[in-house]
Amino acid sequence: MPFKVAALYQFAALPDFRELREPLRAVCADLGLKGSVLLAHEGINGTVAGSPEGIDTFVAELQRGALFNGRLDKLELKFSRASEMPFQRLKVRLKKEIVTLGDAAVDPTRQVGTYVEPSDWNALISAPDTLVVDTRNAFEVAMGTFEGAIDPGLKSFGQFKDFATQRLDPAKHKKIAMFCTGGIRCEKASAYLLARGFDEVYHLKGGILRYLEGIPERESRWRGECFVFDERLALGHGLREHKLNGGSDD
Repeated sequence: MPFKVAALYQFAALPDFRELREPLRAVCADLGLKGSVLLAHEGINGTVAGSPEGIDTFVAELQRGALFNGRLDKLELKFSRASEMPFQRLKVRLKKEIVTLGDAAVDPTRQVGTYVEPSDWNALISAPDTLVVDTRNAFEVAMGTFEGAIDPGLKSFGQFKDFATQRLDPAKHKKIAMFCTGGIRCEKASAYLLARGFDEVYHLKGGILRYLEGIPERESRWRGECFVFDERLALGHGLREHKLNGGSDD
C-alpha cells in the first residue's frame, strides 16, 4: 500500500479562508498530494492522498505551521492506505460551509454534542433509551451501518433538518446518538439539535472510520462496508480496502 490517505476536518473560525486557498494549494502541490480540501469561515474539511512523507508534512503544516497559526490544533484525523492513488487531481475549494446543512444559525465552533470515543460507542448504542441515528445519505447506509440505527433516508445532508423536524421530538427523544463516516456530519447535526432544544446529544468521535480502525471485528456492532468518497469506494474493519462485492484487498 504505497499511498497514505488522510481524512481530516475541524470546525474553527477562519475569517481569512479566502486568502488561505492559494497558499494551501501550493503546499499540497509541492508535496505531490491529490484529493479535495474545502475551506469556509467555519473551518476545513478534506481528504488527500500522497506519499507517507508528504502526508505527514502536510498534517504538520496544518497543525503547527504558519499558514493557520495554531488554529487547527484540534484537527480530527484518520489515516488509511491505498494500493493506487485514489484521486485524479487536487482541488482546494471555497465554500459557504465545509459540510452543507443550510442553516446559518448553527455554529459548531460554539457548541456541539458530547464526543463519544469508539471504545465507549457500543455501550451507548446498546442502551435501551438511546435513539441511534445515521446522518449519512441513504445509499451510504445501504452499504453498511450500525445495528439498530435509524436511516433518515437522506439524499443530501441538508435534508437532515426536515428529518429532525418531522421525526425527532425533544420531549420524547431524551438521548440521541449520531454517527457518520468521519465525524463531521454528525458533529454539525449535534449542533443543530442542541439549537432546537435537545439536551442529551452524542456523536461518534472520528466517525465510522475511527471505529473500524480501533474496534476489533469480533466486538464490532458495525455491519457491512463503509462508503468513502474516493476511488477505493469502501473500507472495512482495520480500514482495509473493500470491493463492492464484499471482497477485500489486504
